[in-house]
Amino acid sequence: MSHSRAFDQAIALTPVSDNVFKGKTSEAFQNMVGPFGGATAAILLNAVLQHPQRLGDPVSLTVNFAGPVADGDFEIEATPLRTNRSTQHWLLLQKQNGEVVTSATAFFAIRRETLSEQQLSAPQAPAPDTLQRVDISIRSWFKQYDFRFVHGIPLQPHRPDQPADTESLLWIRDFPPRPLDYSSLTALGDVFAPRIFLLREQFTPSGTVSMTHYFHATSDELAKVGTGFLLGQAKASRLHSSYADQVAHLWSEDGVLLLTSTQSVYFKE
Repeated sequence: MSHSRAFDQAIALTPVSDNVFKGKTSEAFQNMVGPFGGATAAILLNAVLQHPQRLGDPVSLTVNFAGPVADGDFEIEATPLRTNRSTQHWLLLQKQNGEVVTSATAFFAIRRETLSEQQLSAPQAPAPDTLQRVDISIRSWFKQYDFRFVHGIPLQPHRPDQPADTESLLWIRDFPPRPLDYSSLTALGDVFAPRIFLLREQFTPSGTVSMTHYFHATSDELAKVGTGFLLGQAKASRLHSSYADQVAHLWSEDGVLLLTSTQSVYFKE
């Protein structure tokens, strides 16, 4: 099964009643405990994307991973909380056996042509075709992506002449390549392994508790990317008392900032 087909199957939803969709977890996107969080976030967003009352495109998505998602069926409740002329707020709940396992809020809007200013430039990086694909198949979902690292490969010893750092810089895209859309961009925003992996240089039980994506990209900018690579950068600001943050950005190959993501991540001592 190709990735594009595997990903589209993983996020597929069937409407069953007003505001309620049914889906099923995917073996291709399994992680340490339950599914890859990026796929779960994409599923929640997809409920809004295919909802008949949807207005505009996503501007932000906050996902709270309340508990492990078990293998098998789940339901998504997608409720439009308020719709204005050009904005719309959503409440999203993923349930199994009547219990909420993941909750989210989403903000959609019709974007207008206004001032456009990009304050954060893409870091300097070699072209993706000059770098080798890195196989970091810690879990099955890693195999679904083409990782080409500039630096900061998880679980690899850092050079003795360099201090330990939590920053990763890499080119990334779906494998095999898939045209970029809001669903795949949502998943790509969560492809960065926990930053504790880089500091400890070994596997550490950890997981995202809360994640917020800020979508800068318009649908036209996504279409322009096509199946191209995105340049991803992720770093922790502080790891302390079992929790760490993570700030990540994704740029197109021509330097357009498409997504900013922030996370709160639990790690075990």
